[in-house]
Amino acid sequence: MSIDVRPFQPFDLPGMYRVCLRTGDSGRDATGLYGDPDLLPHIYAGPYPAADPGLTFVAADARGVLGYVVATADSHAFDGWLEEHWWPELRLRYPLPPSPAADPGDGTKDRQCVEHIHRPGPPEPKALYERYPAHLHIDILPRGQGAGLGRRLMEALLTALRERGVPGLHLGVGAGNPGAHAFYLRLGFTEAERQEWGSVMVMDLMRRLG
Repeated sequence: MSIDVRPFQPFDLPGMYRVCLRTGDSGRDATGLYGDPDLLPHIYAGPYPAADPGLTFVAADARGVLGYVVATADSHAFDGWLEEHWWPELRLRYPLPPSPAADPGDGTKDRQCVEHIHRPGPPEPKALYERYPAHLHIDILPRGQGAGLGRRLMEALLTALRERGVPGLHLGVGAGNPGAHAFYLRLGFTEAERQEWGSVMVMDLMRRLG
């Protein structure tokens, strides 16, 4: 099966949204966890190519998009862009429930996403941002795993970041996804911090892939 890794094109976005949802439970299919299938991708997939399409790369075969990597070169600037250009429309579309502590009892995680849209959380610590200002998300469907596709996507992204002179990047890996943690270690990332939810991993972009 031929898999093409290439720069993002606008027609890739629906496929990226599907991949995001189908890998959104620590790499497993999260379709059953969300009543609105677009909520999770609105946070972790959609804004990146809208803000900077040159840092999004997709993997596609004859059946469509089966993986992607999205990134921003400057996480703090990206947070500002979200507040100005991305969150306002979504906040109108998804109003914040009147009582954040109340559980709607519908068995979904929609409410958590809506709360994130309205309250994205604090920026990265200054020390982390200064050394590793870029961050990324990468997702690949099961049919594309195990054939070096993740490395191909990462190589495309890292080349683009280095061409811009970005000094480093970081990402978060959930504790429930040990395979991803091992993947990043093989690529040359190191673990900068471990918390209850998972690990913060970093890479110095002056180095090359191992």
